[in-house]
Parts: sequence; structure tokens; C-alpha cells
Amino acid sequence: QRQLVESGGGLVQPGGSLRLSCVASGFRVENYAIGWFRQAVGKEREGVACMSGFDASTYFADSVKGRFVIARDNAKNTLYLQMNNLEPGDAAVYFCATVSRCTSVAGIGRQFGSWGQGTRVSVSS
Repeated sequence: QRQLVESGGGLVQPGGSLRLSCVASGFRVENYAIGWFRQAVGKEREGVACMSGFDASTYFADSVKGRFVIARDNAKNTLYLQMNNLEPGDAAVYFCATVSRCTSVAGIGRQFGSWGQGTRVSVSS
């Protein structure tokens, strides 16, 4: 059974950094496009970044471009989201999920499969 488990969230001050992890089981991360999504209180879930499977191309939403980085460790079957210069607007529960595509031009495709429990990121002084 395909499963993704997020971790690494926490409380950080504005300008700080966090690294989120997304550990896959039941499939290989290099064989699927995987996206990072977030949902803030009272807001819809939004896609913020993704990495494609076969060529590791990436996409970042304008709101996080230049601050967030995606990396993948195939040996650990894990995708990471390095979040730098965090802003209060980045506070949300973050999820990773398999998506239908990820390209630098078209962005994040449709999510499929189940959602994990997410990991909460809080940004406050």
C-alpha cells in the first residue's frame, strides 16, 4: 500500500528555517511526481512545490519561490522541503502527496492517493 508520512514541522521565528521530510512506503519516490501542499486555518489547501519522478524537475509557487527548496534522497525513499526565510504567512499544516505531474511550466498536477496526517508549521515571534 502506497503511503507518505510527513514530519519536521514545528515553531520557528520569522526568518527562520525548517526542513520537512516526506517518507514513502510501498513505492519509489523517483518513480512518481510528488507535491508539497499546505493548508492554513480557514483557507483551502494549496500546492506550493513539487518534484517530478524521472527527471527531478521542480516547480515552486510564486509565494515560496526563492525561499523553498526541494531535494530527494532515493536511498532513503524520502523527499524533503527546505523552507528558508519563513514568514508568518507560511504557517500551515503541510502535506505531501503523489500528483499526476510536476513541470516547471505547468506546475503541480492533480493529487491522487491518500493524504497523510501532515505536519504543522508555526511561524511566530
